[in-house]
Amino acid sequence: MNIDILSLESVVGGATQASIDWNRAISVLAERDAILGDIIAHHPDCTPRSRGNAFETLARAITGQQISVKAADSVWRRLLDKTEISAQAVADLAVDVLRKCGYSARKVEYLHDLARHFSEGLLDESVLRASDDEEVIRQLTRVRGIGRWSAEMFLLFHLQRPDVLPLDDIGLQRAMRLHYPALNDGNLAALKRHAEIWRPWRSVATWYLWRSLDPVEVVY
Repeated sequence: MNIDILSLESVVGGATQASIDWNRAISVLAERDAILGDIIAHHPDCTPRSRGNAFETLARAITGQQISVKAADSVWRRLLDKTEISAQAVADLAVDVLRKCGYSARKVEYLHDLARHFSEGLLDESVLRASDDEEVIRQLTRVRGIGRWSAEMFLLFHLQRPDVLPLDDIGLQRAMRLHYPALNDGNLAALKRHAEIWRPWRSVATWYLWRSLDPVEVVY
């Protein structure tokens, strides 16, 4: 499901949260950061897509933890062969079925806990959409296996929030080391300081830095 990321705002449950004015973002980023501007120029018409379902986005994030994109896609395809992707369907899957899909024992626990939170109403998509970024992170990290990185992927891909900077993301760190050699290797504080010039579109900058490493987009 394609998401219109050129809208200026998303209104849910009476609350308003900013989303991405993509054309404005890339224009300003290219002006402020010549290196990023060159990356953007080499990846035209490159915008992120969401799966359009909060549970699926988070289940996909759990699937991708600490494994390669290729390996995660393989596990995910096997899961799709077994069931539809919904909280109740995943909650009903036996442990051995999930293990045969390629999930570790710990990730099986994570998926079942995520399914429980949604099926019992402990997580509600309309509430998440109406919350600010830090509140979304706070709510999501109550789920086993959902840390800050997974919550940031949810903010960036599913909620289309414009100013997410996932500092712990290995891909972002690799891209920064590659394109900004003047920054100290592995120095997250230096990365964060440089990223200040990307505000309020750090999500967009992150997306293009990912694309500079792999032209095949990731969809959560």
